[in-house]
Amino acid sequence: MTVQIRLSDIDHARREDRGDGAWSIAPDLGYLRFAIVNVVLFGAPGSGDRKWVLIDTGLPTSRSSILAVAEKRFGTDARPAAIILTHGHFDHVGTVLDLANTWDVPVFAHPLERPYLDGTTSYPPPDPWVGGGLMALLSPLFPRGPIDLGNRLEPLPSDGSIPGMPGWQWLHTPGHAPGHISLWREEDRSLIVGDAFITTGQESVYEVAAQELEMHGPPRYFTPDWDAAERSVKRLAALKPQMIISGHGAAAAGVGMRQALDSLADRFTEFAVPPKMKFVREPATVPNS
Repeated sequence: MTVQIRLSDIDHARREDRGDGAWSIAPDLGYLRFAIVNVVLFGAPGSGDRKWVLIDTGLPTSRSSILAVAEKRFGTDARPAAIILTHGHFDHVGTVLDLANTWDVPVFAHPLERPYLDGTTSYPPPDPWVGGGLMALLSPLFPRGPIDLGNRLEPLPSDGSIPGMPGWQWLHTPGHAPGHISLWREEDRSLIVGDAFITTGQESVYEVAAQELEMHGPPRYFTPDWDAAERSVKRLAALKPQMIISGHGAAAAGVGMRQALDSLADRFTEFAVPPKMKFVREPATVPNS
């Protein structure tokens, strides 16, 4: 099992079940939990067609659940204004093309993720020797892409704005993937972090099943650039968020969450970086952003 920073029950973000299948953690923010991954829904319940946004799309089996929740939450035939991808790993894009075609909607991602989303390039192979359990050992069996979104794929605006999400900005947080992004709203200090860091372990079957609230670095077996990952966590911790939702694990909030995030940033090597790795990879070269 990986080293973790434990959180307590009081560190869970305040959440409300409105009967639509998602956990509501703010008036216009909710998330849907699948077996190993979350998708995030932005927009006021009942807002209607093109008045909401989907962040990440889960696994290939997630389509029917996402469609059902979206209909209950936003209204019959209510399509999103956009789909935003934090990155292109299989558990975040599993049903993206199907949903994009169903809804006739653009998909936005960082330009550095484009090769993994336009059919050009597969992600590098995962490292099964990072330790932590069976999920890590099985990681070479996980899909690496690429997928091809064709003309659905568009780059995120260079000014940091997010289509369909006024008041939010995207932040380049590489390490787990070259074009990984996080989403930040200054007004209420809400942070959607994708896999820049996560709030439950992903390396063992027990951790994935138990979903205990803990502060972890990004999933170890699919993180090729640990120096960039550390810089990203430090950047996010410096924002002093009030509430966070990651790609894996429950949403967390408050003082205890911030203390745990600060500990992760300050002692990143101890808590996040694998003690041994079979494969040595060159860090990705990315521009400042």
